[in-house]
Amino acid sequence: MNTYELIAPCHFGLESVLKREIYDLGYDISSVEDGKVTFVGDSEAICRANINLRTTERILIKVGQFKAETFTELFDNTKALEWENYIPKNGKFWVTKANSVNSKLFSSSDIQSIVKKAIVERLKEHYRIGWFEEDGDSYPIRVTIMKDIVTIALDTSGDSLHKRGYRPAAGKAPISETLAAALIMLTPWRGDRILVDPFCGSGTFPIEAAMIAANIAPGMNRKFTAQKWTNIIDKQLWYDAVDEAEDMINLDIETDIQGFDIDADVIRKARSNAENAGVEKLIHFQERSVADLSHHKKYGFIITNPPYGERLEDKETLPGIYSAFGRQFAKLDSWSAYMITSYEDAVKYFGRKPDKNRKIYNGMLKTYFYSFQGPKPPKKEKGQER
Repeated sequence: MNTYELIAPCHFGLESVLKREIYDLGYDISSVEDGKVTFVGDSEAICRANINLRTTERILIKVGQFKAETFTELFDNTKALEWENYIPKNGKFWVTKANSVNSKLFSSSDIQSIVKKAIVERLKEHYRIGWFEEDGDSYPIRVTIMKDIVTIALDTSGDSLHKRGYRPAAGKAPISETLAAALIMLTPWRGDRILVDPFCGSGTFPIEAAMIAANIAPGMNRKFTAQKWTNIIDKQLWYDAVDEAEDMINLDIETDIQGFDIDADVIRKARSNAENAGVEKLIHFQERSVADLSHHKKYGFIITNPPYGERLEDKETLPGIYSAFGRQFAKLDSWSAYMITSYEDAVKYFGRKPDKNRKIYNGMLKTYFYSFQGPKPPKKEKGQER
């Protein structure tokens, strides 16, 4: 079985979480850079990574990497790659995205056009044909140029991996599933601990937490572009990867995961999304204001995405929201809280300095992930509830 370098992109600042996930799957990492982790794996690894990784946006097969400062160099080096090992005679291929940062070549449309032309010329020579019907399966290509170093890769995932399939309808200002999972995994929370999201919206944090607790692989109920690449991946490998993931699920666990929101319609959507994800029995959703945030147990976790004030008319409500959140959290004196927000005065109105502060880009939006850490719980005696 062939071995590939596989690229897993992620949110800037969350590479360490993805790195740990890849190690846990059993693969060797070849490099960690801003916004991506590269690891080594075979065809089976492509299937298992797409199905199991919670914090990457997609899985790419690296076809080649080279330096190019001119379009001639881009064309020649792209043509020199062994595209016939990846794209069959009837394959439909195109450059779906081209990014350039701090490089002499910067026109995305020109980069896309030249890379496509170079691949066509290579395959024309190999297959000895003058025209490609491109009526077969899709082989989307992605190009990244960073400081004149070109990386060309095939996209095995298709739709971004944050599209788990459980959230057809999102509430206002949703947080992506991959980002939510990564932030949860940055905290010390585990499935046997209390988790509350007082601004749950469409339920992403509680649902991702429940899937982590029950060990439900995020990609089990969706399709991937590479499922049709029978020239690279045997179909049976996909079935085997799904079977492996199904064997790992444990829905018999006891959880205390709760999601609150002041909007009744949004709570209905959250319940529907949880049902789609198969975790509705593991989460309690309730229409409730943050001013009523409370819990009778100790040592819980709050992980949340409060309103940012995306619209001008919403900004004036933010001081009151963050102040109420801070007051209620202060009453939960043994709890820890983690919130992601771009609101610059969040800490001021929350009323407590964070123990940690991590800068994270949510798309193009600069946000901060604030950690307010409570005391560690005493060690449990066997059979004792926390």
